[in-house]
Amino acid sequence: MCSLNVVFQTIFFTALILIFYRAFPFLIFSKREVPVALKFVEKSLPPLIIAVLLVYCFKDLNFAERPFGAPNFIALIVVILLHIWKKNSMISILGGTILFMILSRVM
Repeated sequence: MCSLNVVFQTIFFTALILIFYRAFPFLIFSKREVPVALKFVEKSLPPLIIAVLLVYCFKDLNFAERPFGAPNFIALIVVILLHIWKKNSMISILGGTILFMILSRVM
C-alpha cells in the first residue's frame, strides 16, 4: 500500500506537468507569429469535428424501424440552426451532440 506522501507527490508532479503542458504553446507563440500550418488546423478543425459527428450520427441509420432516423435528423437540424444563430462551432457541436444522445435514448 502506498503511503500518503507518495500519493501527494504523484498528484503534485502530475499537476505541474499538466500546467507546463498547457502553458507551453502560449510560451512559444507569445514572442513570434503562429505558423501557417497551425492557423490552417485552427480554421479547419471545427468543420472536421462536425463531419466526424455526422458520420457517427448517420452510420447506423435504419429507416425500416422506429424511430425512422428522427433523432438523427432533429439533431442535424438543431446543429444547423444553432450554427446559423450563434456562429459558434462549440455551441453547435455540444448542443447537437447532447440533443442527439438524449433523443436516441428517449425515442
